[in-house]
Amino acid sequence: MTLGRIRILALAAAAIPGMEQRPAAQERALDDVLRMSASYVAAFRQQWSGIVAEETYFQEIRNTSRIGDSVAAQIRRLRSDLLLVKLPDANRYVELRDVYEVDGKPIRDRQARLERLLKDPAAADPIAAIIDESARYNIGRIQRNINTPVMALQFLEAGNQQRFRFTHVPKAVTPVFTHEQDRAANDTAVFRTTTEMWTLEYEERDRPTIVRKLDRGSLPARGRFWINPSDGSVLISEVIFDGGGVIATVTVSYQSEPLMGFLVPVEMRESYLRNPERITGHAQYSRFRPIN
Repeated sequence: MTLGRIRILALAAAAIPGMEQRPAAQERALDDVLRMSASYVAAFRQQWSGIVAEETYFQEIRNTSRIGDSVAAQIRRLRSDLLLVKLPDANRYVELRDVYEVDGKPIRDRQARLERLLKDPAAADPIAAIIDESARYNIGRIQRNINTPVMALQFLEAGNQQRFRFTHVPKAVTPVFTHEQDRAANDTAVFRTTTEMWTLEYEERDRPTIVRKLDRGSLPARGRFWINPSDGSVLISEVIFDGGGVIATVTVSYQSEPLMGFLVPVEMRESYLRNPERITGHAQYSRFRPIN
């Protein structure tokens, strides 16, 4: 089977028939948290679109058919500028990773292109071309462009929430990769949270899905959010895609950035499994600075 690239497409929201019934009090509380989260994500996008961050991103490939093999078959280190760009001809944003260094070697004039892009996105290199160019530096046979930190937040947008079934998990759940082989290769892929946070499980029920395969087939998302129920802010996001023979998991941790005045993504961990290949990634974000 040919591996296709996972594409993110903007779709209109639609009602989901047959939602499971919840107790009235719990339903009201969950609806309140979801409503606050939608407002939070809308405000976050406005704030994040005024920020540039530096990303240091490590990827490695391991062969799952070799039992006990602890040596990575390939390792890559990327350094990139990360920013959220509002498309000039649409009321939506695109998360942009603009790679400027691969395995310690510069690949372009970083400052010149960044300045052009920030000054006038429409006049800079086509955004889609930059996204495709940056995705080519991912290692492994699994083509992907979903490995950006705030991608999962779109599922909490007011226009998308009806596409999903959300469930409040009363007992605190520890963020960790859910697939056994992923856990074996990601022993540090656990982000700490507190018991005051709500764990919300979600599952995409509507078709076609927001994320698509290259052949435009649906690829439903599921996962969890760790949310502050008092204001709807997202502390941790997790998204899982399981289709086409690939299991993909991306988990992101958010923390307060004093200079920015709001929560920002600080770490992303990911895993992609398609036997006999397992790709893991670890990205960290720093040097957050406003766009002047």
